[in-house]
Amino acid sequence: MSKRVLVVDDEKNIIDILKYNLVKAGYEPVCAYDGAEGLELARSSDPDLILLDVMLPYMDGFEVCRTLRREGNNVPIIMITAREEETDKVLGLELGADDYVTKPFSVRELMARVGSNIRRAGTGEAAAVPAPAPAAAAEPAHLLRVRGLTIDTARHAAFLDGHELELTQREFDLLSYLASHPGRAISRQELMNKVWQYDYYGDLRAVDVTVRRLREKLEKDPANPAFILTRRGVGYYFEA
Repeated sequence: MSKRVLVVDDEKNIIDILKYNLVKAGYEPVCAYDGAEGLELARSSDPDLILLDVMLPYMDGFEVCRTLRREGNNVPIIMITAREEETDKVLGLELGADDYVTKPFSVRELMARVGSNIRRAGTGEAAAVPAPAPAAAAEPAHLLRVRGLTIDTARHAAFLDGHELELTQREFDLLSYLASHPGRAISRQELMNKVWQYDYYGDLRAVDVTVRRLREKLEKDPANPAFILTRRGVGYYFEA
């Protein structure tokens, strides 16, 4: 069955270009021309990914993204914006978008991001977690437990003190990758390559924003994190 991509944009020429390339790549496009219609289709059509313009009639893309995440809908969202302002890009990521592209965009780049996000969300593909060390040999291979935190790669879920964390796929992948390399400082570029699976397409600011979102859900005091720490000048590391 073809993966369904919801395209929400008020520019018909953009919709036409995206529809053509999505069909060519084997996806099933569903289209909306304003935010309210996009939100309704996001709820009713069960898309595998959403391409969401920021500037939309009736309800902007930020509000659509915010509403879906509040409702617990973690479908991958790629924001599309014609605005270059740093605050717009960061805001989209802060609201739970997985990525963004700026108009005019490269169709090749956008389709690469679509494919990467759909593969990961559809298969539950996450950063590989190595087998437990001998001291933890009795622990099932799909479980990683650290100080009240349990990461279950089979269920693609994380629990803190027995309570499931409401993580997006990207946040779970990031947590899994960091936790699978305890104590090692990992650069933003490596995280972009391994977790986002982007090389030159990636924007390293997405890493910082996702770490911040993850800390807000994981840490008791996000300003003084106990699990995900910063190694200044290098990147981030997981404190086991």
